[in-house]
Amino acid sequence: MPKSVFTDAYASLVDEIIALRRQKGVSQVELAQRLGKTQQFVSSIERRVRRLDVIELYALVQAIGGDPEKLVLKVYRRLPRDVGI
Repeated sequence: MPKSVFTDAYASLVDEIIALRRQKGVSQVELAQRLGKTQQFVSSIERRVRRLDVIELYALVQAIGGDPEKLVLKVYRRLPRDVGI
């Protein structure tokens, strides 16, 4: 598989999304159904093949049953000062 083009900072966001989904006991299939998408859509996000925009992030975290603001703040607090894009 080719190396992801996304940064370690982005990977930490995706890791938090995956952790939240698992904590809430939501499968990729169930999350996809809640979003009206396919399981492959969710998988591509979690494998860091597809990048999320801020609106998609909000919808995804809400569909999992989490608080988007809390998740983003948790990720922000862990980011280094010199985040690259």
